[in-house]
Amino acid sequence: MQHPPGYSTPQRALHWIMALLILPMIVAGFVMVQQGLPRALGNTLFILHKNIGVLVLILAVIRVIQRIRRPGPPLSASLPAWQRRAAHASHGLLYVLILVMPLSGYIRVRAGGFPIEALDRLGLPTLVPKSETLATAAKTVHEFGAYAIAALLALHIAAALHHALILRDGTWSRIWPPFRRA
Repeated sequence: MQHPPGYSTPQRALHWIMALLILPMIVAGFVMVQQGLPRALGNTLFILHKNIGVLVLILAVIRVIQRIRRPGPPLSASLPAWQRRAAHASHGLLYVLILVMPLSGYIRVRAGGFPIEALDRLGLPTLVPKSETLATAAKTVHEFGAYAIAALLALHIAAALHHALILRDGTWSRIWPPFRRA
């Protein structure tokens, strides 16, 4: 069986860097809103979540530009049509969510009048007016998006592991290792 070609090294590296940032962000996001959490831990998680969220947004924009400039390699011809459609749909939704989540988080924080410490230290202006209505709407988008991205990533990881460990069809080698071998 011929394996499909893989992603470039920059695409692979950005994929795995974002995975290493986003997965802990999801966990931190769910933990930091729990009732009864020690205040110091909650505050630390909120600060990390906000500031890493800015980094994720910057990387997400780079990743979308990178994807537009160099689309992913074709899927294996051996995949059934429904799996191809599911892969394209889930990747598309992941791209939407990796943009929507940090954007809605940024809007929620800034419209709520809260700091984003790294941006404030850099002297960057707040791009969103203070507005409880806007903050509430962004919070709702962010909360629903959290469940959506968690579910979609669980499905993405399960499918990747299925291809890597059970099918062994070369799909996993399109993105792993993070740095393409010569």
